[in-house]
Amino acid sequence: MAYSQNLANSAKRHLRAANELYNTASSGAHPQCKAVAGYLYGLAGELALKEIMRASGLRPLELSERRNDPFYAHFPDLKTMLQDMAQGRRAADLRKISSDSKLFQNWNTNMRYAPTNDIEIRWIELWQRQAEDLLASMEQ
Repeated sequence: MAYSQNLANSAKRHLRAANELYNTASSGAHPQCKAVAGYLYGLAGELALKEIMRASGLRPLELSERRNDPFYAHFPDLKTMLQDMAQGRRAADLRKISSDSKLFQNWNTNMRYAPTNDIEIRWIELWQRQAEDLLASMEQ
């Protein structure tokens, strides 16, 4: 089944879920829930950035080009791809975001497989703020 896309709503949904996990205080929930929240913060940030890309006029490439398509990339590759493609109404914003070396630093999809101890709380707290900032930028 093919799903339709709503990047903005998906970004908000992932951020809400991440915050719920981050704030979970039940027995045994820490630090595992915070680590999963960190992963979701990255997804929320990516989705917000992709919505900014869409609002700027960028569109996904053809299916045969998906490997080179920032709409299907994850941090940090998403930022690298975007540096060369930023254009449209929000091109300056996209270039600024993509050139920020601290933006979602230490985050990548391989963290799904990592032991919880590998994911530092200070990173998660930074990713939370960065996701919130990207969602706020998405709303502009």
